[in-house]
Amino acid sequence: MSSLGYIDAVVLGVVEGLTEFLPVSSTGHLTIAEKLLDQKIDDPAVTGFTAIIQFGAIVATFLYFRSDITRLALAWFRGLGRSRGRHGRDDPDYRFAWFVIAGSTPIVIIALAAEPLIKGPLRSLWVVAAALILWSGVIWYAERRPLQKYEETDLTLRQVLIIGLMQCVALVPGVSRSGATISAGLLVGATRVAATRLSFFLAIPALTGAGLKSLGDIDTSVVGLGPLLVGTLVSFGVAYASIAWLLKLVGSHSINVFNPYRIGLGVLLLVLLATGALSAT
Repeated sequence: MSSLGYIDAVVLGVVEGLTEFLPVSSTGHLTIAEKLLDQKIDDPAVTGFTAIIQFGAIVATFLYFRSDITRLALAWFRGLGRSRGRHGRDDPDYRFAWFVIAGSTPIVIIALAAEPLIKGPLRSLWVVAAALILWSGVIWYAERRPLQKYEETDLTLRQVLIIGLMQCVALVPGVSRSGATISAGLLVGATRVAATRLSFFLAIPALTGAGLKSLGDIDTSVVGLGPLLVGTLVSFGVAYASIAWLLKLVGSHSINVFNPYRIGLGVLLLVLLATGALSAT
């Protein structure tokens, strides 16, 4: 294994920022990129680096949705202090803020409970290849559901919890967190735009928690502070552009457009692994 330098940091920052919010699996792509950069993909220092550069994507989400986040946060705090009324607990924004909190809880619990599995056996390119292909079927099925009518404020707690539970499946590299949450949103009847926006909101607690949890895994002999900062900044810039592009795309296109790429990459990985051209870990 080689140490992570500035070029490695730029490459991984681009991969993270480009794939974090697209339904193609950022973890899967980072795992592939780390392998191609001659890194040990199950090394805690490497997995910690990739988790921390996700802060760039988190900041991009905060900046892009700053008005929505501010509105929801204010409604939540107002609602805590007022029992009823339009600016209290009857405010749809207050209710939706609680839904985001509730929907984010399952992945926190599962991620902590399954941490050895996530950082160990699941960090395999065999897993990534299989998940890329198999989850494409879920995306295809979700897009075929005719009922896509619920906007954000129409969703119930039960629907958001289902989406939050589905987000846990994305702990398997290759599934895609956004692919899991958007698919779940479509399956419970949300519009594609509403499902995508909710996916972004649910990403904030999940990515923040993953980054904070990984701070202690950083090994400065493997990852310098300079490359870490560069990777995070690159991740931020690319992620911001990706958010804008994806929201525009889902307004008029099915997320099935990503399936040929997912399946093609999965098949290519399987061929490379089966022929010994690439090792799984």
